Parts: sequence; C-alpha cells; structure tokens
Amino acid sequence: MYLSTIGLRRVDPRAGAAVGPTVLALGAVSLVTDVSSEMVTAVLPLYLVLTLQMGPVVYGVMDGLYTGATALLRVVGGYVADRTDRRKGVAGVGYGVSAVAKLGLVAAGASVPGIGAVIVADRLGKGLRTAPRDAMITAATPEARLGRAFGVHRAMDSAGAFAGPLVALGLLTLMGAATPRTFDALFTTSFCIASAGVLLLFLTVRDSGPVRSRAPSARVSGGDGTVSLGAAAGLLRVAAVRRLTCAAFLLGLSTVGDGFVYLMLMRGQGIAAAWFPVLAVGTNLAYLVLAAPFGMLADRIGRLPVVLGGYVALFVVYLLLSGPFGGMGWTVLALVLYGGYYAATDGVLMALTGPAVPAPVRTTGLALVQSGQAVAYLLSSVGFGVAWSLWGAPTATRGAAVVVVVAVGATALLLSGSRSPTETTRQNPAGEVG
Repeated sequence: MYLSTIGLRRVDPRAGAAVGPTVLALGAVSLVTDVSSEMVTAVLPLYLVLTLQMGPVVYGVMDGLYTGATALLRVVGGYVADRTDRRKGVAGVGYGVSAVAKLGLVAAGASVPGIGAVIVADRLGKGLRTAPRDAMITAATPEARLGRAFGVHRAMDSAGAFAGPLVALGLLTLMGAATPRTFDALFTTSFCIASAGVLLLFLTVRDSGPVRSRAPSARVSGGDGTVSLGAAAGLLRVAAVRRLTCAAFLLGLSTVGDGFVYLMLMRGQGIAAAWFPVLAVGTNLAYLVLAAPFGMLADRIGRLPVVLGGYVALFVVYLLLSGPFGGMGWTVLALVLYGGYYAATDGVLMALTGPAVPAPVRTTGLALVQSGQAVAYLLSSVGFGVAWSLWGAPTATRGAAVVVVVAVGATALLLSGSRSPTETTRQNPAGEVG
C-alpha cells in the first residue's frame, strides 16, 4: 500500500544496507573535488570583503553568481546528457571547466568584472556536472535505498568540504599575511587538486548504461530512440515535477549563502580573520556526520519531512545570527544546525525528486529542480546584500527567517497532496511525459 504523498512513503529498511560501486566512486570524485572547491569557497568572502574591500551589495551579487550562475547550464547539461546517454562525459566536462576556473582567479587579480566572469565559469562547470552525477546515482540505486545512497555520497562530498578549509587554513598560516600573492598560491593549489578529481572520474566511475532503451513511448523519445526536445520541454507538464520545481524555488529564496552566515558569525563573535575558514570546517563536520543518518532516516519516515526539518534548522540559525547571543557555545550550535540543514536537504531533495521523473529524461528533470533552486539563490543573495546595506545585518537576517517560515509552509502545501512517484509509475507504466 502506498501513501498518496510525495516523499512520505515508507520503504522497507531491509531492502538493502549497502550502496553500489558507482555511488562510492562518484563520492570519491566529489570528495577530491570538494577539497579543491571548498579551499576557495572558505576564503572567498575573506578575499572579496576584507582584501578587496567589497561592500555587502557587491558581495551579494558575487555570492549569488557563485550558485545562481549554475542555473544557466543545468537544464542544458541535463538535456544533453539524456539526449546522448553520456552522463559521465557531460559531468567530466563540468568538472574540467571548474578546475580551469581556479587558474582564472589568479589571472583576474583584483578586477571585479574579471572575478565575476571566473565565478560564473566555475559555477557553469558545476551546473553541467551536478545533474548528470545525481542521475548516475539514481540509475545505479534501487528506489528504496535512494536516501541512503545520496546520504553516503553527500557524506563523502562533505568529507572533502571538511578538509578543504583546513588545507586553506594551513596555506594561509604557512604563507603568513593574507595578501593577493597568498591567495594566488591557494588558487593554484586548488587547480591541481581539482585536476586530480577529473582524472579520478574517468578512471573509476562507470555509467550504468543507456536509458533510452527503457523509453517505449514516442512522447519520450524520437524515432531514433533519442530523447526528444519536446519531451524534455514537457517536463513541467508532469504535475510532480512542476510542484517540486516550484518548491525548490521557494526554498531557495530562504537561503542567504554561506559567506553571509560566516561573516555575521565572525563579526558577531569577534573571530579573527585568520580563523575564518574554521567556520566552514565546523559546518562541514556536522554535514559529514549527519548526511548518511539523515538519508537513512528519509528512507524510513519519508523524504519530505526530513527536507522540511532541515529548513526548520536553518530558521533557528537565522534567529541565532540576528539575536543577542554570544559566546563559543552559541557559535558551535549555529554551525551544527547549519551543517544539519545541509545534511537534511541537499541529497534528500534529489532522492525525493529522482523517482518522480521518467527515467529517459531524469537528468533533465533533476537539473530543472536544481535550476529553480539556483535562480532563487541568486535572487536571495542579492536581496540579502541590499537589505544588509539598508537596514543592517540583524534586520536582514530576521527577514530571511520570515521567508523560511513562508517557504516551508508553501512547500508542505505543494507536496503533501501529491501522489508518490511509485504510485504514479504504477498507474502510468509507459513512463510518458505529459
């Protein structure tokens, strides 16, 4: 018997206790890549705000570009991967573009337009790789274990995210003062590590094979068996995909970005600039510890409640940042809750989405939902930067907390009355789009 709600259907915990080699190999690639990317992410606010003296509005634009720019190529990359059945190849191009972009930061110097262009290029690479990677995880994993699989992958990913800021902190300590030359050395090291991640992808990851043979409907594939552009464009006619995309957009509006969170913690708690990367370490450690347990919990009790619970944790973080709280204990609590928010939402949202999308266009569907979230993130980062400039950080953060409440309520209404992906498949076995 199936519950008539998206993400609320319980699965048999005996369905399996392990994840496959594809998930582990992709986790290893993400681990290495995140060492590289988090080296940059952990120091980028420090570099832009303290070294280059950017104000909140300009930093908000840069921070928004850092995630929002991925929306430009997510759907295109997802469609190309579905059309060509080369998810690994498309993901590899994305990883490669992001690696080269690290050298672009060295070339850009103190040029704000140059840095913006490099950030866009780096995030375009992420936009290309994320949906094909998540589609490979979904294709290689039984539905009953998707929460576990994404949890394990995100745990390995966050292990790299945990190590990256430590590497950055070590380099900053070794090089001394946080000068432009110090950052150039850090960006070059990041490029070398990212290149190793690209090599690891092509040596260890095996795609699960073509999915077009599982597309019997002409509405999904063309006469040659390839995925049609009309089928991809028609994804928003699938009620579950449309609701998930709208929900992801609403939830994305409530996210202000790591850089803002860490800058407020640093200023509010009087943390020295040299220790700025440690804040990301705390978040990523909590993410690392909680990602797999939250993924397994989502498989047991339903994925939607876990996602919404993650945004409740984000709401509490905003309250801590905007209130009169001080001391190391409150800082640790904020970082643990922030890491818990990521653990409960990042992979679990993709595990919630994957089964709702017909297999032949699954990569495109995942990219569509991710794009909705990325566009919203761009808007929220710019909006938060403007609000910070006009009314100050505490007031802007309280406003973000209100947005979280609205987004959680709207998401619960959007998704709680929808059929489960499995029930939908049983009633529409051809897997047609539309």
